[in-house]
Amino acid sequence: MSDLSAEDAKLVTLARATRARVGAAQGAAVRDSDGRTYAAATVDLPSLQLSALQVCLAMAVASGAGGLEAAVVLGAETTDLAPADRAPLSELAGPEVVVHLGDPRGTIVASTTSAG
Repeated sequence: MSDLSAEDAKLVTLARATRARVGAAQGAAVRDSDGRTYAAATVDLPSLQLSALQVCLAMAVASGAGGLEAAVVLGAETTDLAPADRAPLSELAGPEVVVHLGDPRGTIVASTTSAG
């Protein structure tokens, strides 16, 4: 998809770089309602498993974000949000935040909203 705004394209770049840097299954980035961005990769430890989006959401909440404007999730089989990602995203973002989903190279293959 080439119709991404410049700000959403920045999220793609952040998610892609973060995923590649650590070799994680997924990379994600979000922009909060103040314009701050957060990027993270999947956490896959024996005692802790978090999706890249869950880490981004935790970072945003811990930084005092009151809401989100957009999110990007990149990974090999990222064509929809898992329920474990959608629920906290909807809690923080509300129902109409755009979520772009793409492959590890950053090619967006689908877009949805936090409500689904």
